[in-house]
Amino acid sequence: MGYMAEYVQKDPSALEAELGHLIERYNVQRDTYLFIYASALTRPNIPDIAMCKDDYYTFCDMLRGVDSKNIDVFIETPGGDADAAEEIGNFLHSKFEKVAFVISGEAKSAGTILTLSGNEILLTNTGSLGPIDAQVRIGRSSASAYDYIKWVNDKREEASKVGRLNPFDATMVAQISPGELCGVYHALKYAEDLVIDWLPRYKFANWKITKSQNTPVTQEMRIKRAKEIAEKLTNHGDWRSHGRSIKIHDLEESVKLQVDKIDDMPVLAEIVYRIHTVVRILFNKTTAYKLFVTKDGIFKKLAVSQDMVRRKVPRHQPSQADVVEAEVICPQCNEKYLIYAKLINDATIDADFKKRGAIPFPADNILKCGCGYEIDLSGVRNDIETQTGKKVIT
Repeated sequence: MGYMAEYVQKDPSALEAELGHLIERYNVQRDTYLFIYASALTRPNIPDIAMCKDDYYTFCDMLRGVDSKNIDVFIETPGGDADAAEEIGNFLHSKFEKVAFVISGEAKSAGTILTLSGNEILLTNTGSLGPIDAQVRIGRSSASAYDYIKWVNDKREEASKVGRLNPFDATMVAQISPGELCGVYHALKYAEDLVIDWLPRYKFANWKITKSQNTPVTQEMRIKRAKEIAEKLTNHGDWRSHGRSIKIHDLEESVKLQVDKIDDMPVLAEIVYRIHTVVRILFNKTTAYKLFVTKDGIFKKLAVSQDMVRRKVPRHQPSQADVVEAEVICPQCNEKYLIYAKLINDATIDADFKKRGAIPFPADNILKCGCGYEIDLSGVRNDIETQTGKKVIT
């Protein structure tokens, strides 16, 4: 049986406690301070799921008082803002002597860029990096800077050969301004430059002798290898997809980047796989979509979709409401709950709603479904209090 069977029946509070124990074991095993930074990759529609500047501020806040010389970052992210990756990487190296990144799931795009700032990179057999690239805003959507530039260059080459473009492509190209194209190009170069700067300074700092010829390694050789790696990882033609998973074999054989194989260290591998399993189950059992966890505490970003909660606030003069009722639907089992939020201290409200099978608004904002899923209603409480100008009484 795998680790999933061991944890799947536990409630979220027990899982969080287990995560704390696993972090303690990891810290002893590696003589370090582990920081878990993980996003729920199964919820891509949440805008804040990607790496962003707010994550950098959370890193700074949670690590400000830590006095360890070493830090390991367990990272799972779909990517995001390269500027945020730079801020996080520079902060970690300004505070700690040695920075390592641990991947058992996915660290894509900006996550790969940040990982390449590490003195060490540790992967399990299930872990993967991805092509590095900047995501740029094109109209109302985001696009890969590499794919965008490649499309423009392909159309330029096509026009040069044929002498014209088809009407659709011509219309699309006509909407691209020189300033926009320049911005996309610089965004792509920015991602490359970060990797070329970080690899020689950190990952390659202790690369002294070449493996094949046993010759001394110069700084020029480190920079040359960093440029080759950056070029390889930004060439989506080699990977066919911005979301491609680049595993240990690809990293070592195609990218020429050596990583530490966690599966070769059985005790550490057990801890890391357990951490990854617990994190995944926490995302499945709660409304959390981003976790920041250390031995000293946990910070969760939570999301409740509009489909999960239907509130009934008086449309006219909401400030005169004495109670607000809401129907909450568990996203895991679809069980429906009728809850009520009292805005005045009146016992008859409790009696009336309990006759209807309703339950009072949870004092800790957590609605625990019978299936084990926990729904955080703190955002619902804030909305009710903002609309009515009154505090919910629990």
